[in-house]
Amino acid sequence: MAKEISEEPEAVANTLLGRAVDGGVHLDDLDPIKERLLTVNRVIVIACGTAAYAGILGKYAIEQWSRLPVEVELAHEFRYRDPVLDEHTLVVSISQSGETMDTLMAVKFAREQGAQVLSICNTQGATIPRESDAVIYTHAGPEVAVASTKAFVAQGTALFLLGLHLATLRGTMTATEIAEQVDDLRAIPEKISRVLETGERIKTLAGWMADTRSVLFLGRHVGYPIALEGALKLKELAYIHAEGFAAGELKHGPIALIEPGQIVFVIVPSPRDPRSLHAKVVSNIQEIRARGARVIAIAEEGDAAVLPFADEVLHIPLAAPLFEPLLAVVPLHIFGMELAAAKGLDVDQPRNLAKSVTVE
Repeated sequence: MAKEISEEPEAVANTLLGRAVDGGVHLDDLDPIKERLLTVNRVIVIACGTAAYAGILGKYAIEQWSRLPVEVELAHEFRYRDPVLDEHTLVVSISQSGETMDTLMAVKFAREQGAQVLSICNTQGATIPRESDAVIYTHAGPEVAVASTKAFVAQGTALFLLGLHLATLRGTMTATEIAEQVDDLRAIPEKISRVLETGERIKTLAGWMADTRSVLFLGRHVGYPIALEGALKLKELAYIHAEGFAAGELKHGPIALIEPGQIVFVIVPSPRDPRSLHAKVVSNIQEIRARGARVIAIAEEGDAAVLPFADEVLHIPLAAPLFEPLLAVVPLHIFGMELAAAKGLDVDQPRNLAKSVTVE
């Protein structure tokens, strides 16, 4: 697992290779349906687990850039609610292995209903890409550890590329705006490498938290799927109760869980983000600190506003707000691995789990 976390910069770079070039996006894998994409009026992302959280991350970007409505659904629930699909619906399936049975059955159902199906996959020639109209391969390399890490950043990157591609086709962004996003995205691998250098500090944190029985994760906007992913890693690897919340939900119930000593990770939005979410999240931190929680904040470099209110701050480099989750998730992957190791658990073969879920 340590090897695969260390390969996250390479996973992003390889997903971008030959696609984010010359100030634009070139997705040759989409050539068979490029014209059909012009008729799309909504997008449904189907996936499970970590891939579903990558889908939520992609939803924010695709909607903002292409102005298409995007839904994200768990693949195993998708076909059982009798969804409304037609030839103007683009169904985007995400599966690292390309063999996830829940997702495969959802893909077959979507095609039977006449929807266009695009798959995002890491495995060449897998079943799901073969059953789809088109595919974006992530080229992230083999991922052997059961708990998926580098797949998340590669899948998120592929969804960003798809969003920029749809924006290009639909004319919802100028060439200059797209070029700026492409440049920002191409800078992400080097920034992930810098985050990886914080590994020893995170190992120390995990060491004094080895007896922890519950950890909560809070995030807003694109930080929300990162909170979900952080919680999933602790469930998979450390076998402890962990939950991710949209930070705005805190006052609608989950704040009842806060008690002295409760550990809470908070993914802090960039203070540069025009949505003004930063102040709201800092307010959330103040609320839970006042009730005795121990707060570990993940915030961008130079964010001084969070320092007085967090017990620990893990800094990430500055990036475009939509892309910062690709950085913020890395310390959470490291933390999950290190906490499991501190508990003496096998991080590569968690109990009851399989690398590829091939049954419904």
